[in-house]
Amino acid sequence: MECCSCNPFASSHLLLTDSKSPKLPHSRRRFQGSQRASRVVAYYGLKTPPYKLDALEPYMSKRTLEMHWGENHRSYVEGLNKHLEKSDVLYGYTMDELVKATYNNGNPLPKFNNAAQVWNHDFFWESMQPGEGDMPELGVLKQIEKDIGSFTNFREKFIEAALTLFGSGWVWLVLKREERRIEPIVSLDMWEHAYYLDYKNDKAKYVNVFMNHLVSWNVAMSCMARAEAFVNLGEPNIPVA
Repeated sequence: MECCSCNPFASSHLLLTDSKSPKLPHSRRRFQGSQRASRVVAYYGLKTPPYKLDALEPYMSKRTLEMHWGENHRSYVEGLNKHLEKSDVLYGYTMDELVKATYNNGNPLPKFNNAAQVWNHDFFWESMQPGEGDMPELGVLKQIEKDIGSFTNFREKFIEAALTLFGSGWVWLVLKREERRIEPIVSLDMWEHAYYLDYKNDKAKYVNVFMNHLVSWNVAMSCMARAEAFVNLGEPNIPVA
């Protein structure tokens, strides 16, 4: 387990990372209906969080969800679709494939930033559930204890990574399975619009509330199980734009 501010790659363990331009797509498929005529007129829709917009109150308000999901997240989807209207080269890609293809081996295409933010936000909403937080169980807890020593130590490192991130970005707990292969388990949005309406400039309170009341360890356990199964099956070839 380690904290870093770069793109961590290298054998099967959990690690913390923060990123300015997130690019951590994993095995899940996200492709919502698209249609094609003489050119592609629609690609991706705005995915709804898996709970009502007031379900995370009082820890994350309905007002925040309406702004963060309904406006900011929507703007990334719309920006991505505008880029994709110009060409049908990437027609039919899942969101995972799109992020990987537009990252373009470290030379991002214009579509990349919007695609990455759409993917990250989809994952972020799914990382939370009403009445969650506290401590993980079973496989996730065992892996944390193996790689980080204890849950208390992990919690301190996660909070430190969030609070020492300069400016806007994301904090991730990821499972490193093999060389150049990482799988996201938990994510936390540290862009100001994620917390300002509820917590103003008190980032520490926002991060602690996330850990105590919002992060879903059940979802994290499912992500880890999928990651392990996906590695065993092998990664499909992703076309390059």
